[in-house]
Amino acid sequence: MKTLRITGVPEHFNFPWIKVVKAQPFEKDGVSLQWSDESRGSGQMNKDLREDKTDIAIVLTESFLKDFEAGNPSKMIGFHVKSPLIWGIHISGTSPVNSLQEITSPSFLISRPGSGSQLMSYVLAKREGWDSTGLDFKTVSNLPGALEVMTPEKPEMFLWEKYTTKPWVDSNQMKRIGEVPSPWPCFAIIATDKALDRFGELIFQLRDMVYQSSEDLQSSDSVIDEISKHYGLDRNDVSEWFMQTTWAVDGTISRTQLIKSMTIMKELGIITEEIPLEDFLAYQQLSITD
Repeated sequence: MKTLRITGVPEHFNFPWIKVVKAQPFEKDGVSLQWSDESRGSGQMNKDLREDKTDIAIVLTESFLKDFEAGNPSKMIGFHVKSPLIWGIHISGTSPVNSLQEITSPSFLISRPGSGSQLMSYVLAKREGWDSTGLDFKTVSNLPGALEVMTPEKPEMFLWEKYTTKPWVDSNQMKRIGEVPSPWPCFAIIATDKALDRFGELIFQLRDMVYQSSEDLQSSDSVIDEISKHYGLDRNDVSEWFMQTTWAVDGTISRTQLIKSMTIMKELGIITEEIPLEDFLAYQQLSITD
C-alpha cells in the first residue's frame, strides 16, 4: 500500500479535504491518503515540500510563489480557495492600543520567515504607508506561540485568519485592531515534482474529488453545522465566514488574474520577477483562461 501524504492548516478552509481523505477513495488502488495538520502555516509546509515530508500541501498562494522562485521543486495543480483570505490584525488583549493609527513602530509576530503572516505584513505596510524596510519580525511558530509572547507593553501585531483567532478575541486574550484581505486568491494546491512522477494521474483525480466535495458543500444545508462542530467554532461565525468564501470547484485558472497577482507581489518585494506560468503550473492538467 502506497501512502499519499497531504498537509494543510487545521482550519475550516480545508474541510473538503477532510471529507475526501476520510472516505479513502483509492484504497482499492493500493493508495492510502494521509492527512496531517500543520499549525505553523505555509512557511513550514513549503519546507516540508522541499524536504519530501509531504506530497501535497494546501499553501497560501503568495507563500508558494515566493518559495518556488527560491527553488521549491513543486507545481501548483490548482486553486483551493479563490476568494481572498481575511487576515485579522491582532495584539495583546490587554494592550492600551486600540487602533492601527496608534502604531508608530510596526513590529510583527510571524509563524516563520516566508509565511503568510510575514508576507501579508508587507501588504499592510503598503496600505498604511509604513516603511516596509523597517518592519520588525519575531518568529513564534503558530497561534499558541503568539498568544504566549504577546504583552501589553509592546503592540506586536500578529496576522492570522480572523475566524480562527476569534475565540481568543472573544475571550480578550487577543485584540483585533483591524483587518487586511489578501489581494489574490488565497489557497493553492501544491504537489511536489516527485509526487507527480510517482502518483501521476491519481493526484489529479484526487484534486477533482476535492473540487466535487467543495461544490457539494457550497450547496449543502448542513455545512455550517458540520464545520462548526468539526473545528469548534461558533455557528454564527462559521455562517459569516462561509458567505465570504469561495472554494474552487474546477481546475480553471485565469492568466490575467495570476499575472496581476504577481505584479502586486513584485511591487511588495515578495517575489523579484514575474514567474512564467508554465514554470510553476501543472499546465497540461489545468484550464488556463484569459
